[in-house]
Amino acid sequence: MQEPVWKNRSREERIRFYEQSRPQNIRQKKQKRQVKRLRQAASVLMVIAAFFAGIAVGKGCSGGNTVIAAEREAMAEAFFQEEAAKKRSTSDLQKTETVDTTELPDYVDEQYLTVNPYSRPGKKTDTIQAVVIHYLANPGTTAQQNRDYFEELSKGEDGVSISSNFVIGLEGEVIACVPPGEVAYASNNRNSDTVSIENCHPDVTGKFNPATYESLVKLTGWLCCKYQLDPLNGGVIRHYEVTGKICPKYFVENEESWQAFLQDVQDWIDTH
Repeated sequence: MQEPVWKNRSREERIRFYEQSRPQNIRQKKQKRQVKRLRQAASVLMVIAAFFAGIAVGKGCSGGNTVIAAEREAMAEAFFQEEAAKKRSTSDLQKTETVDTTELPDYVDEQYLTVNPYSRPGKKTDTIQAVVIHYLANPGTTAQQNRDYFEELSKGEDGVSISSNFVIGLEGEVIACVPPGEVAYASNNRNSDTVSIENCHPDVTGKFNPATYESLVKLTGWLCCKYQLDPLNGGVIRHYEVTGKICPKYFVENEESWQAFLQDVQDWIDTH
């Protein structure tokens, strides 16, 4: 998958960036919701006013004015039906946010994306058949930066649809972006029956550092246990197996390392 290239930052700078940007992002989201509510309220009032004005004109006049009143009444009815449909649609999307995530391991930071058409469609998956391993192709970027990029896509300004159920960072941190059991846009035609894990990497080789690798082994092992998958028999695959894309790069170019990873996952399962 392609992502915008982020500048490399030291650990202290990344922490400072996270602490400074997160409160601001929350405030901006609240402000946008408030503005949206105000606009919706204003639209409703305008339609109601037009509706009653049309009725008044229709009662006091005949001919064309009566037709105008009827047209306005029909417009008002259509508006209210459309608003009701929007509310039902929003309610359906919100229901997906009640997916049970209490069973996730303690080390997973649950920062779920807003339900939206571009990075979290709010659709339930079919029965999970595999865990798909990815790499981000943006050396030096953090899990938080990539998670926030997925959230930014919810605005629809770029028309890009990308996300992942999980992102593992350079320090082994794990962020859940889309609940397992919900579709994430990572694995093409396998989005509907897989769980996706994106991984940060320090350089262009795509090789995961020890902290990232350790978290990837235990998260993949945990998911295999949860969904009763066999990592040595198709339960864990690369993005490469889905589309032929060189992803995750290091594991595609080094088959022995990929096989060793699958065995490490199996060993984790055997000891937990």
